[in-house]
Amino acid sequence: MTRLPEEEHPNKAFGWAARDISGVLSPFKFSRRATGEKDVAFKVLYCGICHSDLHMVKNEWGTSIYPLVPGHEVVGEVTEVGSKVKEYKVGDRVGVGCMVGSCRSCNECTNNLENHCPGMILTYGAKYHDGSITYGGYSDTMVADEHFIVRIPDNLPLDAAAPLLCAGITVYSPLRYYGLDKPGLHVGVVGLGGLGHMAVKFAKAMGAKVTVISTSPNKKKEAMENLGADSFLISRDQDQLQAGISTMDGIIDTVSAQHPLLPLIGLLKTHGKLVLVGAPEKPLDLPVFPLLQGIVKLFHKSEM
Repeated sequence: MTRLPEEEHPNKAFGWAARDISGVLSPFKFSRRATGEKDVAFKVLYCGICHSDLHMVKNEWGTSIYPLVPGHEVVGEVTEVGSKVKEYKVGDRVGVGCMVGSCRSCNECTNNLENHCPGMILTYGAKYHDGSITYGGYSDTMVADEHFIVRIPDNLPLDAAAPLLCAGITVYSPLRYYGLDKPGLHVGVVGLGGLGHMAVKFAKAMGAKVTVISTSPNKKKEAMENLGADSFLISRDQDQLQAGISTMDGIIDTVSAQHPLLPLIGLLKTHGKLVLVGAPEKPLDLPVFPLLQGIVKLFHKSEM
């Protein structure tokens, strides 16, 4: 017999769940597992709202399991630790990002690439090792293996730290991995949402010249005055696109909806890099010949 979510585990929990593709969230009683010997349990104080949550509550990627409690930018204060936990203690400020488990034995896991593990377990909407469904941070408590817990520095406000656990690492990683973290490089950032504003701040801190590429002229003030971008390009303005041809060393494309890639490819220098970190629900059109002619490197980077 199938057990009710609030009866699966011994520790009662409360959250907000979507029950169907309407995506409407409503109060949800469920349960968390008892704190295991290598587990860290914490009280949730803040949880970021990621665009992935919006896709998942409506099952736009076709993988959602209902009831679904979203949230994978979760921070709070430790309330209990297992007997074999070494790095954390009660009262510590901690967080958990997009994953709460992996096989811990494959090549990816042994090389600290658990996000690429075939057995990677998402923070919500996935089956855990014990067969139960994982529930995310739109809730009052969390419990996770110590290996997937991160410490939040005392000088970093918890509410500001939460978005770093998905949006932050999603743009920081490709900037570093693809060599776009060097002072003096010209980096374009497509979109100024949750991912985009993080990309602008990181790229500027790394010393890059940053151009925000957007369809919304009304975001120019935020991009340049609030976030420190050096320039702003309206992607629907052909004159601006023409002026920007072959000027950028790399572009971080954060848009999670269908959009044309060809204008972006034209903005890149030879050997430039276009990195897609958004996750549109429908495939994007990819013109091959401009890639061949410009020797552009195209990547999709996922940091769970």
